[in-house]
Amino acid sequence: MISDQSQLFILLIGVFGFLVWGRFRYDLVAFSALLIALFWEVVPVEDAFSGFGHPATVVVALVLIVSKGLFNSGVVETIVRVVSDAVRTLKARFPKRETQFHIALMSTSAAALSAFINNVAALAVLMPADVQAASRAGRSPSLSLMPLSFASILGGMITLIGTPPNIIVAEIRGSQPGIEPFGMFDFANVGLWCALSGIAFLILFGTRMIPNRSGDTSGSEKFDLANYVAEIKVPEGSVIEGRRVRDLDTEVKANNIEILGLIRKAKRLPGFARREKIRAGDVLVVDGAPADIESTVGQLELDYVGSGTALLREEKLELIEVVVPEGSSLSGRSASSIRLLYRFGVSLVGVSRGGVRFREHVRELSMKAGDVLLLLGSEGRLSDVLDRMSLLPLKDRGQQLLQRDWAWGAVSIFIFFVAVASFGYLSLPIALGFVAALYVFFNWVPIGRVYEAIEWPIVVLLGCMIPIGTALQDTGGTALIAETLLVISTEFGQSPRLALALLVLVTMTLSDVMNNAATAVIAAPLAIEIADKLNLSADPFLMGVAVAASCAFLTPIGHQNNTLIMGPGGYRFGDYWRLGLPLEILVVCVAVALIPYYWPF
Repeated sequence: MISDQSQLFILLIGVFGFLVWGRFRYDLVAFSALLIALFWEVVPVEDAFSGFGHPATVVVALVLIVSKGLFNSGVVETIVRVVSDAVRTLKARFPKRETQFHIALMSTSAAALSAFINNVAALAVLMPADVQAASRAGRSPSLSLMPLSFASILGGMITLIGTPPNIIVAEIRGSQPGIEPFGMFDFANVGLWCALSGIAFLILFGTRMIPNRSGDTSGSEKFDLANYVAEIKVPEGSVIEGRRVRDLDTEVKANNIEILGLIRKAKRLPGFARREKIRAGDVLVVDGAPADIESTVGQLELDYVGSGTALLREEKLELIEVVVPEGSSLSGRSASSIRLLYRFGVSLVGVSRGGVRFREHVRELSMKAGDVLLLLGSEGRLSDVLDRMSLLPLKDRGQQLLQRDWAWGAVSIFIFFVAVASFGYLSLPIALGFVAALYVFFNWVPIGRVYEAIEWPIVVLLGCMIPIGTALQDTGGTALIAETLLVISTEFGQSPRLALALLVLVTMTLSDVMNNAATAVIAAPLAIEIADKLNLSADPFLMGVAVAASCAFLTPIGHQNNTLIMGPGGYRFGDYWRLGLPLEILVVCVAVALIPYYWPF
């Protein structure tokens, strides 16, 4: 008869194998493993879904909502803009070290963002800017994307909410009788030094160890539509008022936008009007993608035509892309002729006609079947227009209006509740719950998009793996692994530091081939078991797990960020270890040296 302990080891080996294979998504693998564990009765039925109510699972979900709110309120955009300006300044002064300065600024920014928002979200924000910068500089994005990904992973080690492993480790510590979870900045003593040393290594040696490959953008090119010809107006007090059109070249090129002309008093000025001084009330005709247009609107303090009027005063305005099909009542007519704005409260922002440019006003252009329109309005009004005009909505590509006036408000709320949690007045899940609720209340995360902000596969993974990890601990599985590591360390003289180093190495190895959250679920109880066997504090061993579970640098499957850059960077599976292996060795050395200093045995 196979013991419960043996069955759990067999199950975990199977999970490990399926995750390395990658044929099935990790949440499906975890859910199947939980069902098998229930069938084998190694996980009690009453504990089957206890992982979904675990504080670690709740905090991860709330962190993703808060990250979305910080993005939607323009906080992240502001940070990216400052970094981009700094990169351009340094390039002009030190052209021969352009790549190193670019890596330095982008990596530092990624680490700083990752400390306070989900590190996948941080990479998603900075990666397009990195690829565009590489294209303009005439170099492969492979030279900078891998350092950017690794830096975003390192930055998550600094705070409690930076990465799921920290949250899991903190809550598992708090599950012990009479012990509180780790606080918001308890990870900073070690995590900050690991991040700084890792980023320094990436800056100094990154370009020498990364293969120079051509990124595969074919997939994105096939997905992306041609740019829109759009019109955006200059309001009173805009930062570009009084400047010439040609003076905007640097700003608009950074956003991948091209200015096609200027409209004044409903008349388009001759040519591109590049020498014309811009006045309040002018309308710029631009060519670009929806996200780039929205970024330019924020950076240059512009408005969409029709916004701010009584016709578009709803607070919940959205941008959507729609196709004009054959038989649509809009075909052959213009937005102006059907009085789209005045009758329906919807503004036509831009038109995409297969890359063809036109001189007519966007609102005066007669639509053709196959045209793609960029519309602005409230959800209800947009839905009404789609029904009445028989327009077909395209799949949401993530374009949205940022509420930039509320950036400081979003930051203030976040800092206040994090401080309250840090001083122990509220638990972190409750504090983040308040932040998420306020972000929804102020519509920084629209109520209809709250659940879209949560990465449900991660939630399912945690909810399913936590009961299995608990069962492994209850059946003595973690004790067996701990004893094995201790036997190995005893061969070289029973040293707590050596036991810590072995735990870090084992956890880091698992993290390179398994999801980091799943690795933390398995390794954190192991850390407690090792501490009990040695009659030492569990804190240094838990910190070792937190650091090691986050350090997945050897493969593209250990962390989502490494997977995200594989296509754009043109990387192969074997490319990661060239830079990742020395980086992991560096992190192990720094962590094992510093953890006992800040967290004594």
